[in-house]
Amino acid sequence: MDVKIEQSWKDALAGEFEKPYFASLVRFLHHEKAAGKRIYPPGSLIFNAFGLTPVQDLKVVILGQDP
Repeated sequence: MDVKIEQSWKDALAGEFEKPYFASLVRFLHHEKAAGKRIYPPGSLIFNAFGLTPVQDLKVVILGQDP
């Protein structure tokens, strides 16, 4: 599947886009949209975050609390 995201993310996530769960998710979203349901964010913005920041520039902070 050709997802419109920044190339470094395409390289990092390429395997995920070919897995059955991803194809199933895409089919589900198309089915829901065809049924007249609103999908947020709009299709053109679903992967927007991956188009704005290359993977090598990503910094992550994980916050948590012990149960």
